[in-house]
Amino acid sequence: MHMNNKNKTTLSQIASMTGFATSLGSMNGFSWTWEVKSVNGKGMDLRCRLPQGYEILETTARLAMGKAFKRGNFNLNLTIQETPDQNKYKINRTLLNQLIETTKELQTNLKGFENPSLDGLFAVRGVIEPVSKDEDSTDHMSREKEILKSLEAVLASLVQNRIEEGARIGTILFGQLKRINDLCDQAEKTAALQPANIQKRLNQNIEELLEAVPRLPEERLAQEAAIYMIKADVREELDRLKAHVESAKALMEKGGIIGRKLDFLCQEFNREVNTLCSKASDIGLSKIGLELKAIIEQYREQVQNIE
Repeated sequence: MHMNNKNKTTLSQIASMTGFATSLGSMNGFSWTWEVKSVNGKGMDLRCRLPQGYEILETTARLAMGKAFKRGNFNLNLTIQETPDQNKYKINRTLLNQLIETTKELQTNLKGFENPSLDGLFAVRGVIEPVSKDEDSTDHMSREKEILKSLEAVLASLVQNRIEEGARIGTILFGQLKRINDLCDQAEKTAALQPANIQKRLNQNIEELLEAVPRLPEERLAQEAAIYMIKADVREELDRLKAHVESAKALMEKGGIIGRKLDFLCQEFNREVNTLCSKASDIGLSKIGLELKAIIEQYREQVQNIE
């Protein structure tokens, strides 16, 4: 689809509710990873998973998420790993002694059991352990500050991710709005909506009413003719559809938090096209009505992704 320069500059202001981002950090033997994922949601919902000892960060994380986003279901996870000092290890003597006692029992009860080598004992998981250095509260608080900086980075990345996805969705939406407008133009050109044809069908309808037995009074004939004219002419529905198209374009060009407003317009689209289909008096207009229904549904599905 060809887009004018105006659309190119405004699409970036539309944000999707779907996105994913990660951010890594490290400090003084610790490394961490923030992961955040967002999907469609009617409101703002956040599930936050933090390691033990870092629960205090949740309040700050929720405030930051609330400032950055207005709609979506979010999963925010933090994982932290301590990088052991490779030059410092200790022997878990309790475990080693248990292994030695077990080997002695096996030697007594099982014939031909050979003594395990020292290398074999040390290879048992947990016998050799890395030494964890002690840290004070100041070290912990400093690390929390760095972790929160990484949180800012991952949220900024998610914002950008959602904007990029929003631009792709916006391109699709503008194309669908153009298709709706084109179908309305086609409907206006159908034979069923030409004044001469409407008048012809009205005359035929009146002739049938005049031949009715018993004959209808003139007042009733006038009422029936008026009802027929209302049903025969769908220009009002087409005009409203086009007006809704322009409203949707204006919202998208303005950008921001527009998902709910676009969703409301989808309801208005559906209301008008349903009326149009019920009034359709020939195959050509019925076909256009069904095409409008299909493209409006596709438009609504895409709108569900917009923040």
